[in-house]
Amino acid sequence: MESALAKIKDKSAIIGVVGLGYVGLPLAVEKAKAGYRVIGFDVQQKRVDMVNQGINYIGDVVDEELAWIVDQGQLQATTDYSEMNQVDVVAICVPTPLDPYQQPDTSYVEASTREIAQRLHRGALVLLESTTYPGTTEEVVQPILEEGGLKAGDDFYLAFSPERVDPGNKVYNTKNTPKVVGGVTPACTEAAAALYRNVLEGEVFEVSSPAVAEMEKILENTFRNINIALANEMAILCNKMGIDYWEVIEAAKTKPYGFMPFYPGPGLGGHCIPIDPYYLTWKAREYKYHTRLIELAGEINNYMPDFVVERTMKILNRYERSMNGSKVLVLGVAYKRDIDDMRESPAIDIIRRLEKYGAEVRVNDPYIPAFQIDGKSYESEKVTSGLLKEADIVLITTDHSIYDYFLIAEQAKVIFDTRNALKGLAEIRADYEKI
Repeated sequence: MESALAKIKDKSAIIGVVGLGYVGLPLAVEKAKAGYRVIGFDVQQKRVDMVNQGINYIGDVVDEELAWIVDQGQLQATTDYSEMNQVDVVAICVPTPLDPYQQPDTSYVEASTREIAQRLHRGALVLLESTTYPGTTEEVVQPILEEGGLKAGDDFYLAFSPERVDPGNKVYNTKNTPKVVGGVTPACTEAAAALYRNVLEGEVFEVSSPAVAEMEKILENTFRNINIALANEMAILCNKMGIDYWEVIEAAKTKPYGFMPFYPGPGLGGHCIPIDPYYLTWKAREYKYHTRLIELAGEINNYMPDFVVERTMKILNRYERSMNGSKVLVLGVAYKRDIDDMRESPAIDIIRRLEKYGAEVRVNDPYIPAFQIDGKSYESEKVTSGLLKEADIVLITTDHSIYDYFLIAEQAKVIFDTRNALKGLAEIRADYEKI
C-alpha cells in the first residue's frame, strides 16, 4: 500500500478535491501551487466553468494565482466523477449542514463517498475535511468505502483533517494555518501528514485517530461559541444596568493573563460557530449525555437578532416613531467584516424581524450587490448623505472597514451600532447607541 505515499512524496500524485467552495477551492489551489496536478469536482456547473476559465469566486484565493495554475494545467474542474478514476488522493470538502431538527445532515458527505468508493483503488488516500461530529470518518465514510472489498488501513489510506478557514483573515490562510490530521491507522496518519507537509507552511500536528481530529475541530468552535455567548449575555445585562460593555472589555484586556477578549454582536454567522456545536450535542445523545452549557450558549446567541430588533424598537419609540412604517437602513449583510459570505448571517434574521413588524428596510453591503431572503430580492443601495438622512434609524450589523463611518456619524439621524464600528467617533452624539 505504498503507491499513494510514494507519489505524495515525489509529487507525482494526482489529487482530487470534492467540493469547490470556501474550503475546497483554496485547498485545491494550494495543492496545485505545491506542484501536484489537481482535479476539482463540484455539482455546480457554474463553479466548474469559472475555475476552468481561471475566474475566481472565493475571497481567500488570489485571482492571479488561480488563473496561472489553470493556465499551466495544474488545476482543472469537472462535474464528471468518472475523472476520479485517475486520482491517487482525494479530499472531501462538501457541506455538512444541520437539518430542520438541528441534526447533522451527512448526505453530501455520503454521496461524495459513494462516488469515490466506485472508483477506489488499492493504495489511494482518502481525506475527509468537512466539519462533522466525532465518529463520522469511521462510522459513515469508512463502511461506504469498504463496500467494494478494500479495507482502510490495509488496502487504502483513510484520515480526517479538519478544515481551518477564516474568511477575510489577513494573517492566517489555508497556506500558513497549522493542520491537524488523524488516520484510522498510524500509516494513514503518516500519508495524510506527508501530503500536507508538502503543501502547507503551517505545522502539521498528528493525532491518534480520526475521532480525536473530529472532536478537536468541534472544541475549537464550541470554545468560541460559548465565549461569544458570555459576551452577548454580559452586553445584555450591561445595557440594562446602563454600563458601556465595550469599555468594560477594554478595561479587562489590560490584565496580561487569565483573560481573552470576546465581543458581543447581533448574532453568530458563518458555517462553523453557529452550527458545529450542534453536531456534538446530537452525538452526545448516543451516550445519554445532555450538553447543557453548549445548548444554553446556543440559546443566548440565537436570541441576539431578537434583542437587536427589540432595542431598535425601543430606540425608535424614544423618538416617537413606531417600528411599523419606520425607514430602517441596515448596513452590512455579510456575517463578518470585509467578506461576501452571507451564510447564517444574523442580518438575515434581523431583516426578517424588522419587516415582520412593518419596517421599511433598505440595505447596503459593499461586498454583496444583490441577494434574496425567503424569495424576496434586495439590492444594495449606495450609502449617500441622502440615504442616511432618509432613514429613521441606521442599523450597523456588519463593520466593514470600507464604510465611511465619519459620513455615517455625521449624516444619520439615529444610529444603533451592533459592532462598535464607530468606536469613539460617535460618542458625542446623544442619538447613538451600541449593543
